[in-house]
Amino acid sequence: MKTLTLSDLETLTRTDGEDWSLSHVRRLLRLTEDIGAELTYDLHAYTIAVYLHDWGAFARYQKSGIEHALRSRQIAETDILPQMDLTPAQVTLILDAIELHDYRDPRPVTSTEALLLREADFLDFLGVIGMAREFARGPKDLVACYRRVISRREALRGRFTLPRAQTLAAVRLERLAQCLTWLEEESLGYL
Repeated sequence: MKTLTLSDLETLTRTDGEDWSLSHVRRLLRLTEDIGAELTYDLHAYTIAVYLHDWGAFARYQKSGIEHALRSRQIAETDILPQMDLTPAQVTLILDAIELHDYRDPRPVTSTEALLLREADFLDFLGVIGMAREFARGPKDLVACYRRVISRREALRGRFTLPRAQTLAAVRLERLAQCLTWLEEESLGYL
């Protein structure tokens, strides 16, 4: 049996995912360089978790009634990780980070890797990029997209624990507030 590599995961993320998936992974990895600079963690396991964390949202893997984080964990556990050269401890880190990454999950994280993935993912839903992501998801209804931006902002506000993530979140929240003000002004009351 072939052993999958990070390069294979990148290729699969590009081919099986939608256009947003690989750029999202790359942003999370870059954010982690910043917010995790002073932390000790398993970079290899973490990188695998970042690649796999949203696979359950890909059309190819989605299952009705199963939330994307749990579905991503299932795919990783049964289809991907058995084909990779990992220790049992690394597998546990990866699976837990994937399952706990979603902002709607109130459970505490269980590792530095899970904390990094969660907070990097949170950051990618704030600021201008976060607003752009919400509007890109559609539908072609400004009010619905606007409400989702506001809802996610409120759900993420105050959730950051890593000092550098808190600093970045404050900047992104300020930028988002300015963008929303401009959006409201330019909508002329018809948002």
